[in-house]
Amino acid sequence: MMKSVLYDKYKTEVVPQLIASRGYANVMQVPRLQKIVVSSGVGTAKDREVMTSVTETLAAITGQKPVITKSRKSISNFKLREGMNVGAMVTLRHGVMYNFLYRLITIAMPRVRDFRGVPKRAFDGAGNYTFGLTDQSVFPEVDLDKIKHTIGMNITFVTTARTDDEARELLALLGMPFEN
Repeated sequence: MMKSVLYDKYKTEVVPQLIASRGYANVMQVPRLQKIVVSSGVGTAKDREVMTSVTETLAAITGQKPVITKSRKSISNFKLREGMNVGAMVTLRHGVMYNFLYRLITIAMPRVRDFRGVPKRAFDGAGNYTFGLTDQSVFPEVDLDKIKHTIGMNITFVTTARTDDEARELLALLGMPFEN
């Protein structure tokens, strides 16, 4: 397992602050990050070049090989058949997850043009948080000369928090730049 600056911060700073502010009786009650899911959908499954660029980009950004997602249903209006490739996703856990989050917060988000923070309202009611990025070029791992297609992605943070307030406080203490 990789050592991460953000994981050390979680153990030494975030856990004591959450115990003090929320009054947890046990360290195991403190919410933590379980996984981060980075997914990207492809509009046209017929274009094989777009699909390969999506998988290469996600692999470069996350450091893991993406899983190709397939359609579950056939929808004739979208010219979509069951089993066609419609996107790719990567699930990050443990040290890789904390390293990705650190790079996202410190390097990628400040590079977004006119960035004012991520929305506070994007929680799902169960303590999970999702937001989208419209361009992959904010990550330094992506070679800008090789980009032919702009690829948007959804990033989902799955936490053990029971409420959205607990999850918001956890992510804010980890350094997530929420909008004012």
